[in-house]
Amino acid sequence: MRGAGTDAGPGVRPAVAVGDRGEVVTRVGAFRLVPVRIERDLPLIVRWMNDPAVAAFWDLAGPASVTERHLRQQCASGGHSVPCLGVLEGRPMSYWEIYRADLDPLARHYPARPHDIGVHLLIGGAADRGRGLGGPLLEAVAELVLDGSPACDRVVAEPDLRNVPSVAAFLSAGFRFSAELDLPAKRAALMIRERHTSDRR
Repeated sequence: MRGAGTDAGPGVRPAVAVGDRGEVVTRVGAFRLVPVRIERDLPLIVRWMNDPAVAAFWDLAGPASVTERHLRQQCASGGHSVPCLGVLEGRPMSYWEIYRADLDPLARHYPARPHDIGVHLLIGGAADRGRGLGGPLLEAVAELVLDGSPACDRVVAEPDLRNVPSVAAFLSAGFRFSAELDLPAKRAALMIRERHTSDRR
């Protein structure tokens, strides 16, 4: 479902407030989300997408033009999806897409609520995988999303069921497994993290 587009109608401004909001302290170090700049970030993201472990789930391996087309679609979504680099201790090490799940074709496959925000994540380099980084970073990003989007009551994700480490990372970040989804390109686990009542403003 990555980059599937938006179902927003005319005049709908589905902006997701996740720009560069400064560093947050996590159990694994200082972390920030930085919106992608294609001219600066394309070579790094292309390298990650061509790693076989990533390509198995993202389907964006190949020449740089494949990833560039995907990134340009994300950047041209009018705020429906915000592609970001995850920077840990000053080093770009992950790629994120924060998107309006309720305005995405994904909403046809689960009981979406208004202002649901979805998250896609990949840990870039092989040296950063298997270190337990996913859970703390997902927890931090979920909190950033909820803090920056008061109308959003929950963050959702739909990792491939075959991607056991990804599902485990979401669970460790406070997401709950809600259902299995038959999506056009995969069988997915619907993961949901609710805004706690005490978090409401």
